[in-house]
Amino acid sequence: MFNQSLRNQEAFFGKIKNAFRILALPICSVVLLGSVAQSTTGTSALEAGYRNVYNLQFDQAHRAFAEWQGQHPDDPMGPVSDAAVYLFSECDRLHILEAQFVTDGKKTDKSSQLTPDPAVNAQFQAALEKTRTLSDAKLAKDPKDITAVFARILMDDLHGDYLALVEDKERDALKYLKQSRALAETLIATNPDNYDAYLPIGVENYMTGLKSSAVRWLLRAGGAQTDKATGMKNLKIVAEKGHYLAPFAQVFLVIAALRDHNKPKALELMEALAQQFPYNHVYNHELAQLRWEAGSRVTVANGAPASTGAVAQPGP
Repeated sequence: MFNQSLRNQEAFFGKIKNAFRILALPICSVVLLGSVAQSTTGTSALEAGYRNVYNLQFDQAHRAFAEWQGQHPDDPMGPVSDAAVYLFSECDRLHILEAQFVTDGKKTDKSSQLTPDPAVNAQFQAALEKTRTLSDAKLAKDPKDITAVFARILMDDLHGDYLALVEDKERDALKYLKQSRALAETLIATNPDNYDAYLPIGVENYMTGLKSSAVRWLLRAGGAQTDKATGMKNLKIVAEKGHYLAPFAQVFLVIAALRDHNKPKALELMEALAQQFPYNHVYNHELAQLRWEAGSRVTVANGAPASTGAVAQPGP
């Protein structure tokens, strides 16, 4: 029975990785909390850098974050943001960002995937270490330093994402993602208006809440949160009121709509994302898929074969 439970847990890790792949771009910014925007009002380099990341414009993002670091050499948000670019670009190169939505029931062909780049990993780890050094210095002076806490939360999240997405180490990844969520909860306890901070709580509860009761029990025993309703509530808060992380929450709501067979809502949300980030080929591909499916349904409803619909089917 214990061995069967372990097999169930392994199966869960595989499924959660598929979800990570769908959301790979925005999940890496899971802890750029709302108060970051409040504490760095008018910091165009930081804002521009994250917009570049959402648009998959990685060279521009590196330049923007380098500019930020030059202006704020003691701020750990500079190197941790640059670490996010290394992770995003590696996910894109490895085609992780192109994985289909879990609701499609499709799997990525691992035989066609590339191998991780050791040089990129070294740059990523160096950026995380610099983040740790700068945040330690700030926390030594003030244990409640907002910027330092934000950077540590993001650092844990990025570490977990790299382990899950690039190195196939899902169990190791969950350790860091839980740490990120716990720090976010601490932040919300004293700063409830930091709406982006609700995202780690929403993601963990929603994704684990979809699992079987046996798997949820195993995850709760390991310290995870598994309430789907709590997850949806927190995701909607971020989607409606978040700053940096609203697009991430909106992608999760797309997936939730698809799981609930509400494709018109999924299409509405994806159209908004693709319009906001026109250079993101992942968003554009998924939008084309949803539009094609919507066109096929309309054609069938009119009594004609789906293949005669006016909307062209997207390529692979």
